[in-house]
Amino acid sequence: MAMTEPKQAEMEQAKPKRARAKRAKPPEPPPVERKLTEEEFLALPDTGHKVELVDGEVKEVPTGFAHEDIGMNLTALLLAAGVRKYGRLLGSSLGCRMASGNVRAPDVAFLSKARVPKGLERQKFLDGAPDLAVEVISPSEDHTDMMTKVGEYLESGAKQVWQVFPESRRVVVYRSLDQVFTLEAEDDLDGGDLLPGFRCRVADLFSETE
Repeated sequence: MAMTEPKQAEMEQAKPKRARAKRAKPPEPPPVERKLTEEEFLALPDTGHKVELVDGEVKEVPTGFAHEDIGMNLTALLLAAGVRKYGRLLGSSLGCRMASGNVRAPDVAFLSKARVPKGLERQKFLDGAPDLAVEVISPSEDHTDMMTKVGEYLESGAKQVWQVFPESRRVVVYRSLDQVFTLEAEDDLDGGDLLPGFRCRVADLFSETE
């Protein structure tokens, strides 16, 4: 017997409905950390610690008494040799804008007369590396970070980079990444054409630190 239309409609309604598959929500992207601008970094309060701006983040550089003492010893020896005839000596408060965008702060810096900033530029970070950048290396500093910094200084215009190692009483001089000289305590450190007249024994840098 033929099924009437109302009965057929009732049976259609009675059929179980397929549940629609729910679409999974895509995962939330990780929050993007906001990088500090150079202007914001310059405006930070002075905490008394040596800090640098690296890849948009504030990075504290380890220092200590011996670290500062060696920096002062070197500064005194440079001043005694009359290097101010050729430019300016500066300390670790100098911020230097690297070609990478990072802001580095060498422990001792020499800037030739032709590059000394004037007017309002004196209130800003130095554009590029100093002619000489000196880093006193603390035992806790990472080797990769140290070499990245050397590369940035040279890429940004430094003619020489000196790494001073208090524990081994050595100085490593970079005139480029290919011209590297390691000096031991009894060797002489000199400024070459950059700092005529400057020469001292490497040991003299550490004479008051023991």
